[in-house]
Amino acid sequence: MDLGLKDKIIIVTGGSKGIGNGMCNLLKEEGAIPVIVGRNHQNIFHAIKAIHVKNQRASYAFVKLTNHEQCKNAVERVIKEFVKIDGLVNNAGVNDSVGLVSGNYDSFMESIKTNLVHYYLMGHYALPELKKSNGAIVNMGSETSMIGQGRTSGYAASNAGRNALIREWVVELLPYIMVNTAQC
Repeated sequence: MDLGLKDKIIIVTGGSKGIGNGMCNLLKEEGAIPVIVGRNHQNIFHAIKAIHVKNQRASYAFVKLTNHEQCKNAVERVIKEFVKIDGLVNNAGVNDSVGLVSGNYDSFMESIKTNLVHYYLMGHYALPELKKSNGAIVNMGSETSMIGQGRTSGYAASNAGRNALIREWVVELLPYIMVNTAQC
């Protein structure tokens, strides 16, 4: 398959395991250069090594995605290393079981930061480069029904927020870049 991704620089948050790692593997098979952004050093090194073993390029940035300065620095690091950004896949997130009964204000707000705010931050900081390259943003979401689980208010609210961001970004960024969502 040829998706036209050869030599494209694609940032993937949470790209060291699970769905994000699967995306990185597809990107490398298509000749793109995935840049894994996340906080787990061991998982990221393992994922990068698996790509390098096949003599393909990949890079990384260690980032706590709830820290806006670290998100900004990660994007700046990618620009410094590659001089461009062609795509951003916002994938990182975790169902942290923060619910109305089991949570509190602080845990709910942390869940929103963990699962939603960095989508905005990474998009915001990458946007100037994405506009130059006529790039794309893909925000991963979840269609998993939260009804009856009772412990997922923060995660469910974040999913709804991601869907709202996509609707707004598609219209706002239409003259510049492609924006889409992938539900899993």
